[in-house]
Amino acid sequence: MILQHTIPYDVHAPRPLPGIAPLAADDWLRVDDAFAEQMTERERLIADRRAAVIALDESVRAAAEELLDMVLAQVLGTTLYARDGDAVIRPDGRRVEIDRDDPMATLGRLVQEDFCILDKRGDEHVLLGAVLCFPASWSLDEKFRRPLIGIHIPVESYDANIARRVQRLFDGVQPERPLWRFNALWYDDPALHQPRREGERRDRVDPAGAAFLRSEMQTVRRLPQSRAVVFGIHTYVLARADVEQG
Repeated sequence: MILQHTIPYDVHAPRPLPGIAPLAADDWLRVDDAFAEQMTERERLIADRRAAVIALDESVRAAAEELLDMVLAQVLGTTLYARDGDAVIRPDGRRVEIDRDDPMATLGRLVQEDFCILDKRGDEHVLLGAVLCFPASWSLDEKFRRPLIGIHIPVESYDANIARRVQRLFDGVQPERPLWRFNALWYDDPALHQPRREGERRDRVDPAGAAFLRSEMQTVRRLPQSRAVVFGIHTYVLARADVEQG
């Protein structure tokens, strides 16, 4: 099991959908107490299950490279990461080669966050690039190249009204003003990599008896040059005892 022991926001105070709030521009990447274990799992998934966790449409390659540059600038501006020639030393001491020909996989090896790149096609933003090591009941290959409303099938709460509000949010988000939200669901299985197809529903879980809380800190920001939108996901999984103590 790969678990955090704390979470940096109050999961007991959910906001109404879509639950968006402003986020400081330098606060979208987190290093937490499960960093080393999560990064080892990310490297394993990228190596062994690449087709399931990496996707990139060539039309957004420039956006993926821009995202990589943005992440590098942020992490190297901290004391937790260090530059080593054409590589970066992570907080756990591991060396990551910067492969600009493979930007999504490089991102997946650098930070705990998963990233989805969405670009406007017609009236909607479409998922055109991703590193998604820790999906929570959805499948990257099924959602790749789909618009927002197609990505959220079969989420019951994602109705036409929420879809319009989210699309307006993606249209309006600005590079210097990122946004964030969180979700929180009880799970019996603490595994981080839980892909499911649209027809494969997760078994119903009794929140009163479930052993683990899974929460995603989700960020939305616009890339300043390509103007694509990046949806970031930092996944927390905590044992019930740690949630109740928090």
